[in-house]
Amino acid sequence: MPKFLRVNMTDQSTRFEDVPDKYRLWGGRGLTSGIISDEVPPTCHPLSPDNKLIIAPGIVGGTSAPTSGRTSFGGKSPLTGTIKEANSGGLSSQQIARLGLKAIIIEGQPAEKGKFWLLKVTKDGARVLPADHLKGKGMYEVCDLLWKEHGEGVAIIGIGPAGEMRATAAGICVNDRENTASRYAGRGGLGAVMGSKGLKAIVVDDKDGPGVAIADEKKFKAATRKLTDASLKHDLTKKGGALNAYGTNVLAGVLNEAGGYPTRNFSSGRFELTHQVSGEAKAEIIHKRNGEGMTGHGCHPGCIIQCSDRWANPDGSFKVSVMEYESVWALGANCGIGDLDKIADLIWACNDVGLDTIEMGGAIGVAMEGGLLPFGDADGAIKLINEDVRRGTPLGRIVGSGAALTGKAFGVSHVPVVKGQSMPAYEPRAVKGIGVTYATSTMGADHTAGYTIATEILGVGGRADPFAVEKAELSRNFQASTAFIDTSGYCLFDAFCVLDIPEGLAGMVESCAAVLGTDWTVNDIGPLGLEVLRKERLFNEAAGFTKAHDRLPDYMTKEPLPPHNTVFDVSPELLDAVYDFSRWPAVEK
Repeated sequence: MPKFLRVNMTDQSTRFEDVPDKYRLWGGRGLTSGIISDEVPPTCHPLSPDNKLIIAPGIVGGTSAPTSGRTSFGGKSPLTGTIKEANSGGLSSQQIARLGLKAIIIEGQPAEKGKFWLLKVTKDGARVLPADHLKGKGMYEVCDLLWKEHGEGVAIIGIGPAGEMRATAAGICVNDRENTASRYAGRGGLGAVMGSKGLKAIVVDDKDGPGVAIADEKKFKAATRKLTDASLKHDLTKKGGALNAYGTNVLAGVLNEAGGYPTRNFSSGRFELTHQVSGEAKAEIIHKRNGEGMTGHGCHPGCIIQCSDRWANPDGSFKVSVMEYESVWALGANCGIGDLDKIADLIWACNDVGLDTIEMGGAIGVAMEGGLLPFGDADGAIKLINEDVRRGTPLGRIVGSGAALTGKAFGVSHVPVVKGQSMPAYEPRAVKGIGVTYATSTMGADHTAGYTIATEILGVGGRADPFAVEKAELSRNFQASTAFIDTSGYCLFDAFCVLDIPEGLAGMVESCAAVLGTDWTVNDIGPLGLEVLRKERLFNEAAGFTKAHDRLPDYMTKEPLPPHNTVFDVSPELLDAVYDFSRWPAVEK
């Protein structure tokens, strides 16, 4: 039977526990949010010993299911003050699950400040070891050292210098198959929570582990075949499809054309240099350089969409992975930078220092508006991350704390955040549904919380006018289905094929049911997802959040956005309707 691994960083002790029955059917986000709701005081300081860091593979983690390698990380966010789940690809999900673990629970805090430790988990148990030799090191060096010390192929979870200094833009890094420090559970400052626990890194080695028990193997194989067939058939997710050929950055041109590509700190919806930084331009340069770069890269073993990439320097040598849409936008158009090599340098710096690229792009954009640097100053931005944030100078600590604090420090009134978290790469004045998600998500501005872009811009799962304001139900439905997908352990991009191909949706749900031994059907997605959202919402309410926090910055409701010259005109009543529990179907309390 799967176990919990509980790690007490106060005395560096570890113990394995039976999984309580109430958690038996949960994984991923459903499990991280459930444990946080049950065990963390909502009003605690996020960097105090009372907060916990939960690491959980999804329901299908560790199995042969396609695109099933997502790991959820949960805690109370030091950036937003809300409950938080961030998830990542990489090696960790399968290896944790194959060791028979349903979750790793990190709690407590070492008495000696500045002391950092390493957690090693194998089939023989778990040990907390001194990590003095890793302190202060960037994640690229940490990954190299730990593969040399613990064997190639082990999963590594770690924090860079930003996490050590508890910067609230700090993320948690997971290595990929090439042992590149490239996969990030970036949002919400959970790297600072890991740093507050005195935990520099976790090594997971699943060699000779017990594997994952599947209650109904025949049903599981049939279900995963349905999902695989759907994924390989859909234009966005199939081999040679848009995501596989051009990566997630294929969205740059699409959003730019729609007038929803935030530029220079969300002052416009179009960037005049998009053609230089688009997914198509990126793929062309990668192939032209004919070196160690590649498109069609999988972020974890078993990925069949393979939307990631590896970027090469002009001489063909490897530079960085991965040039995702969000990262290229945040450190590109949002800062007025239109050079992919400079953007690659910025992504490399964020990956090494251990920073969320979205939050850092937001913070630098705000700092540029405040006069620290001119828009377009790539070298200045690189220096800001590599020298100031890495070293923890006063300026670096401000910018490394995210866009909201940076705005306060520089006296900027146009700060694109919700609940303290920087907005991602979709302008809510031009795409109203994603604005509703930004405003009402339990985790601050977060596109992955309810990706209405699929319907509003890409025409997946139907079509919705991006300028229409009646988006409460659309956002709520996307938020609920996303909570289920995050619980399953499947990649969020599976949503594209399952929204359009009913057999794929059935395969997703039935594969989870086959692992657990339940009779779930597609009709259970909504109630299960809503139950996760209810727990998160109630935690936030107990922490002091109200409907008044479910709003976009005031200037976005008043100042028109070029080129369409629209404002965010979704009424407060419509925003409040998203989390009106009386409109939700009955779910288990």
